[in-house]
Amino acid sequence: MPPAERPEGKLVRDGVPEIIRASGAHPRFYAADGPEYLERLGAKLCEEAEEARTAPPGELLEELADVLEVLHALAAAHGADFARVEQLRRDKAAARGGFTDRIVWTGNE
Repeated sequence: MPPAERPEGKLVRDGVPEIIRASGAHPRFYAADGPEYLERLGAKLCEEAEEARTAPPGELLEELADVLEVLHALAAAHGADFARVEQLRRDKAAARGGFTDRIVWTGNE
């Protein structure tokens, strides 16, 4: 569906409509087509990443799990097994390092 014709809303987990029904409400929803799904997954990734960034320490792992779920969905939507994504992460870490040393680059002299 073209962006101008899309109803407001956001991508939610598959079980959310049933959870809403169980509460006595009547949800309105539809399944996004391929391009819309990818667009909404990108927006969901940003949403979940922001929630993880601002989460109190006791809620951080829950928010990281949400980010990871979106990453799995994105990989699958692009025809990739998440194991391939994890291998690419390992390769990059081996070649360029990770973020454990907390290095902040401020430019060159």
